[in-house]
Amino acid sequence: MKLYNTLTRAKEEFAPLCGNTVRMYSCGPTVYNFAHIGNMRTYIFTDILRRALKLRGYRLKCVMNITDVGHLMSDADEGEDKIVKASIEQKKRPEEISDFYTKAFFRDLERLNIEKPEIIPKATDHIFEMIELVQGLLEKGYAYEIEDGIYFDISKFPEYGKLSGINLEDQMAGARVDVNEEKRNPADFALWKKAPTEHIMQWESPWGMGYPGWHIECSAMSRKYLGEQFDIHTGGVDHIPIHHENEIAQSQAFSGKPPARFWLHGEFMMVDGGKMSKKLGNTYTMDDLMAKGYSPMVFRFFCLNAHYRKSLNFTFEAMDGAKVSYERLLSALAAHRASPKKTDPALVEEYMRQFKEAVDDDLNIPLALGVLFTLIKEEKSADIFEAALKMDEVFGLRLSEARQDAEEGDVPDEVRKVAEERLLARRMKDYARADELREKLKGMGWAVKDSRDGYELVKL
Repeated sequence: MKLYNTLTRAKEEFAPLCGNTVRMYSCGPTVYNFAHIGNMRTYIFTDILRRALKLRGYRLKCVMNITDVGHLMSDADEGEDKIVKASIEQKKRPEEISDFYTKAFFRDLERLNIEKPEIIPKATDHIFEMIELVQGLLEKGYAYEIEDGIYFDISKFPEYGKLSGINLEDQMAGARVDVNEEKRNPADFALWKKAPTEHIMQWESPWGMGYPGWHIECSAMSRKYLGEQFDIHTGGVDHIPIHHENEIAQSQAFSGKPPARFWLHGEFMMVDGGKMSKKLGNTYTMDDLMAKGYSPMVFRFFCLNAHYRKSLNFTFEAMDGAKVSYERLLSALAAHRASPKKTDPALVEEYMRQFKEAVDDDLNIPLALGVLFTLIKEEKSADIFEAALKMDEVFGLRLSEARQDAEEGDVPDEVRKVAEERLLARRMKDYARADELREKLKGMGWAVKDSRDGYELVKL
């Protein structure tokens, strides 16, 4: 299995550092707002990586943090904390804000069939570990204290910039706009911020009341759960030049060892050929897509048609195309499933070999999907259907659940939406809501039968 390592800018053969267990850290959400579909593309990429590693027989120990403090509006360590800002605007306590958007995030993960990592730590539960890390960096001479906080001195870490290719001298000369004249170098970043009395999120520390910098959070939590060195760190390409660069600097300065061997990054999602951002007002959430009649699996299918290291242009025309292709896939698989015929095992094995070869080549999922679509053109056979389900262990397109729907004929979009909402309620163990939606479906003229794989809709 070969993966593209941002750190070396090359595909490298992957093997765990220790035994058969892959230890991986993924940057999780800052829970101050709903995640948009660009965010979700990155989590789909990480999920595909998880599934590909499991296909090869590896055990997983994966960590994804929840950032519920310390992520300021500006990457230059200026501005308000995003959670605090949302708290003030919505007149709610910070924990109410973070709890609400954390639940919304995990609802989207469930919708998109994204597996939860084994460990999901919250930043606010690990303040002690962060303070310990900051103290160690001060003692080792990599950090210094000024009026508003503790900062990392990038001039003491000559390897700064090795992930992104940033020139250290340019950074020290003021590549980023800086307003804090006390800092030794303009690009020095905050490890701990001293809080004014009125700040609504602050903790005791050796430097007075304050709160952690965003970057130190990931270093503290990855170190606690995965050790000083682990196998893979993932995130979006937007994290490369600042957040991940800072993680490497502070972690390696503290322990003397690079924190992760492999750094993998998912590319941006564009909208109509332009940048997607909350500031531009052109972001969409999963709720937005579902309201327009696109199922979460159609969006996941849309994402899988582009390599994770290639930018993906979102348009509703492209989503329409993905919806048609996905429905054709389900229809073809239903025909294979119903067939009593057999397929030569050698032929099926050859398709599986091609599939695994594509997945092992830096997660070439578009090519792997091409193998699947060629496979289903073979003579109808239940063996083909079973091979497709094996491939779906990586794709995660819920082909086994959708097989019932493909045989029902046309189901109105509004009926499908209620049925999917009910399935989600069942998975979240909200059985009262599931019962309400069952009755709503009856009123719409449809009965729902639950199964191990999902559900079946029957016209009344």
